[in-house]
Amino acid sequence: MTHKLSRRDMLKGTAAGAAGLVAGLTPTMAPAQDTVTLHFHQSIERWTPVVENFQELFPGTEVAFINVTGIDDEEVASKTLTLLASGQPLDAGKASTEVTALYAGEGIAAPLTERVLDAKDELSEYFSDMAPILPETMLWEGDLYELPDGCNAPNMFLNVNMLNKAGLDVPPADWTKDDFVEYAKATTNLGGEETFGYGWPIRIWGSWGPWHYVNNTNFLTEERAPGGEWFWETFYADNDDVGHRGGGFRWPEANANDPLMVEALEFVMSLTADGLAPGIELGGGQSLSGLFLSDKVAMTPAGGFWAGGLYNNGMEKGEFDVQYWPKWKSQRHQLGVGGNWLSSVTDNGDLMWELLKFSVRTDQMLALKDRYRPVMRTTPVRRSMVTEEAYEPTGPANWRVFYDTIDRPDTYPIPSPPEAAGMTGIHNRAVGLAMSGEMSAQAALDQAQAELEALFARTRGG
Repeated sequence: MTHKLSRRDMLKGTAAGAAGLVAGLTPTMAPAQDTVTLHFHQSIERWTPVVENFQELFPGTEVAFINVTGIDDEEVASKTLTLLASGQPLDAGKASTEVTALYAGEGIAAPLTERVLDAKDELSEYFSDMAPILPETMLWEGDLYELPDGCNAPNMFLNVNMLNKAGLDVPPADWTKDDFVEYAKATTNLGGEETFGYGWPIRIWGSWGPWHYVNNTNFLTEERAPGGEWFWETFYADNDDVGHRGGGFRWPEANANDPLMVEALEFVMSLTADGLAPGIELGGGQSLSGLFLSDKVAMTPAGGFWAGGLYNNGMEKGEFDVQYWPKWKSQRHQLGVGGNWLSSVTDNGDLMWELLKFSVRTDQMLALKDRYRPVMRTTPVRRSMVTEEAYEPTGPANWRVFYDTIDRPDTYPIPSPPEAAGMTGIHNRAVGLAMSGEMSAQAALDQAQAELEALFARTRGG
């Protein structure tokens, strides 16, 4: 059941080529003749302190940072594939759950299995410091493809200023969908001003996804791949929570028009129709952030990255909080994980691997500029870094929810097949048509189902 995509399918829709990319090559300093230059798709500002520390151990190493931006991870991946097709050297790059299998399935990312086994003594402390679901999300067909470094499960962020004005407390952990609706009604048009109880953007992570997760369904059917015993026996032999785990996750079939999916989409459509939510935007939710910051939206899906982000943009500690997603048929949560993949064709694989290992040490994760200090800009995979002290400058008061969500036994990664780029386009198009009123939820998801089936028939030969 291994799915390897053709480059034609992966590059479809990126015909603009490398000339249209928002990309730049920025060496940390001009390389001398006796240096080795690593080409790395990462942030130069964030990673420079780690690279400088690494250079003390490996003198003669320089890093040329390559910047690729996009509206979401799938767009960044498509641009990265185009960049590679143009001949740009790349030794490693960042990727999230959405596109990990894409890089692995295309053969661009190298499996790390043998390298990880060779470094088991060095990496045992690292893996023991994280919930098993996090590395499992970076496994694909039995091999590990990334060392996780950050993660986020979409929780419900709450504007405490608006809750106070409506006479509401932060809801309890076991709140329900019906409770949520009452909160949304109470915080809409507060004091006669135009405010909204809820808001969300169109994308795979977050978005309306948490609602179909708690409705016990997903955009694609779910399956754990076999294999991975080497990993669990090496790093989690004493952990009772790994017996059901395997070699990663598979997404066998389209499930877009499952009746439970239709029900979930109709629910979020009703929130906009009833005036409880504003119009929906595509992508990262910048407009939504502005509405939350200005006390115009009371609730929205977001992850731990919002804690530092809201604080840095002017919200004071105590003005926002967070809670688990409200229960519907279940209280199951989505999950996304980030890390870095190693190129399958690099000539500098050994040195690049040393840098990747070095970067997940606790002291080096803390050295990443503006990621975990002075405020938390994402949830670290290391449990030991998720502390009261870390969230003391910003809050939220309920900060434990971030990692506790990851520990919940039914938390599951977002859909992330090798066809992630095509799947995301189909998803966003269908949701946009429904939210604009051009199609009913049923018609939009029927169309998505047909498009997904055609995509999988083309890429999987079925």
